[in-house]
Amino acid sequence: MPEIKQTDRASKILNQALELSKEYRHEFIMPEHLLLAMTQEFYFYDALNSFHDTNQLENRIREYLKTIERVPEGKDYVPEVSVQMSKVIESAVQSVASSSAEALDAPHLTRGLLALEDSWASFMLKECLGDREADFISHLIINCDYYDYYNYEGDDLFGDEADSKSAWKRLVTCMNDHYKQQNPLIGREQELKRTIQVLCRRDKNNPLHVGEPGVGKTALVWGLARMIEEGQVPKSLAGCKVYQLDMGTLLAGTQYRGDFENRIKQVMEGVAAEQTNPDEPVANIVYIDEIHTLVGAGATSDSALDASNMLKPYLESGAIRFIGSTTYEEYNRHFARSKGMIRRFQQIDINEPTVEEAKTILRQLLPRYEEFHGVKYAGDAIDFAVEASAKYVNDRFLPDKAIDLIDEAGAAAEAASGAAGETVTKADIAEVLAQTCKVDAMAAKDDDTERLQMLEPRLLEQIYGQDEAIHQVTEAVQMAKAGLLDDDKPTASLLFVGPTGVGKTEVARVLARQLGIELVRFDMSEYTEKHAVAKLIGSPAGYVGYEDGGLLTDAIRKRPHCVLLLDEIEKAHQDIYNILLQVMDYARLTDNKGRKADFRNVILIMTSNAGAQYAGQASIGFQGGVSRGEAMLRQVKKTFKPEFINRLSGTVVFNDMDRQMAALILRKKLRELQAKLTLKKITMTLSDDTFESLLNEGFTPEYGAREMDRVINQRLKPRLVREILFGSLKDGGDVAL
Repeated sequence: MPEIKQTDRASKILNQALELSKEYRHEFIMPEHLLLAMTQEFYFYDALNSFHDTNQLENRIREYLKTIERVPEGKDYVPEVSVQMSKVIESAVQSVASSSAEALDAPHLTRGLLALEDSWASFMLKECLGDREADFISHLIINCDYYDYYNYEGDDLFGDEADSKSAWKRLVTCMNDHYKQQNPLIGREQELKRTIQVLCRRDKNNPLHVGEPGVGKTALVWGLARMIEEGQVPKSLAGCKVYQLDMGTLLAGTQYRGDFENRIKQVMEGVAAEQTNPDEPVANIVYIDEIHTLVGAGATSDSALDASNMLKPYLESGAIRFIGSTTYEEYNRHFARSKGMIRRFQQIDINEPTVEEAKTILRQLLPRYEEFHGVKYAGDAIDFAVEASAKYVNDRFLPDKAIDLIDEAGAAAEAASGAAGETVTKADIAEVLAQTCKVDAMAAKDDDTERLQMLEPRLLEQIYGQDEAIHQVTEAVQMAKAGLLDDDKPTASLLFVGPTGVGKTEVARVLARQLGIELVRFDMSEYTEKHAVAKLIGSPAGYVGYEDGGLLTDAIRKRPHCVLLLDEIEKAHQDIYNILLQVMDYARLTDNKGRKADFRNVILIMTSNAGAQYAGQASIGFQGGVSRGEAMLRQVKKTFKPEFINRLSGTVVFNDMDRQMAALILRKKLRELQAKLTLKKITMTLSDDTFESLLNEGFTPEYGAREMDRVINQRLKPRLVREILFGSLKDGGDVAL
């Protein structure tokens, strides 16, 4: 077992137990000495006093210790640890090892005491606690935490009997005293002006900041605290204090009915009475972050008062001003239900800053991050961080997501070099983005320019005989990237039509690989039933699977830049087309919980074999010279609704496979096989006769390139397997077939 550290508090208790054993001249250090040492510590004394008279327990222990045999006077000795005391320490150490605690502390020793059998110390402590041992341990942990944080040595932490009149300050943070440690507020002039204006009202002078996470709601209040301290506010705000209320601290340890209400009352009365200048009293401000948590907090039943109801008298009186902040989602879900609270607050919307505003914010924050990480940021790194985060990080908001990028890039540079003066470049930001957002780093860094320019040649290198189809795909993607299409539509919405095995799915795979983005594939044959289609956006409330969310919407939220392949779309239930209409029109899809998925950076590709049964009739009668793909396209127009086809960026028809295309595909698949053999140091040489034999057997217009795979698997690979595993190619070599 690794060595367990001790807190100063635990060391003090154990040393005190040793001193007590010497004081009573006992041969062994016993659990009773430990318990007596604990009762002389404030945090233990206070915690136990809530359950039993601690002084009474202390007297009982002392009486018991007097009955223990003493070592004769004048004899030198060092007390040894008793067997039971060893068990206490062993149990405490195991408790530390099995938890996330970093060091052995008083609560661990107390648990060890309570776990003892046939011990007077354990018996006396259990008798004091009855069946409330767990409550006592919780109370003791809370007392220890507060003792550490506030270094408080009074008689009571929260009760009315506390000697200190400023006990309430332990439940709040005075923002006026700590604003210098925070990032300065940049911009937000209109929102700050409106906040000050509401605070200066006579009645209902309580602003409520509502905005998405990360847009700067809390930063706005820190900026207000800075302005108050620097004297840049109207007279009615001059000298007032801004106290941030911590709901977690307020609720911690409130085991009994009335504890929570008492703390709220204590804080509110303390804030109202706290005056910097008694000659010109001003109403102080209480800032409540995540104010929606007040609704229902502290209530034990539907009819009981919660924290929001307890605050209403203070909201009305005007002796305290309140600032609240919450998100739109939480506001609608929780806060909007409390009409009384809404009436007393003035809503101020905090919108996400624009890209240019975010750049201004980051440039002014930059010196702080350069000083903290000991690095320098290149001139274009900041602009790139904002633009890339706006483009690739869709589930979060500026400026928070851009600040996270530069912060982590600075941390990565600091960790990698260990030396000051490193420069964080655009490439470093791109690397961080690649790790956090699953975006190809080169694609992010190069802005896709080179990739887009070389997209068509690279696709043609890997897809044979479909030049016109590839040209249409490339043109649609490039047009979207150039910004010539509607911003509120997907990058491209394409329908691939053609016989099986001619490369429809392969084009989607290669396109994703060349653009450096992920391929997200859905097999539409799994969605032939109406209820199965509902899984794409999530089951309705009350149905099985409601909590799971939507398969399609969740996939796009995780990978907002991707090629979305809906394979064999005609096999899905008709309801799928209604879902896709809004995707192709507005690039938005809302799941069963009201969360939106953004499809603006998605290349939507749907493949279809609709009309394959008519493709064989393409050259019959008056349709002579019409390709199988075009014959299928006519059937597609009958299969899909006009409004669906109307919203497509393009319908791409794939050619039938001919012998020349088949030969190119066969060579490509043989190269892929040779790449695998090269790893085993094997060189394969095929004769012309073998190649022609494979081509003759693998080329069928009806089955396309997939027949090639079967022929290679059935005719070629079996001849290699035994030799590679057991024969002459076991250690590599050359083979001629």
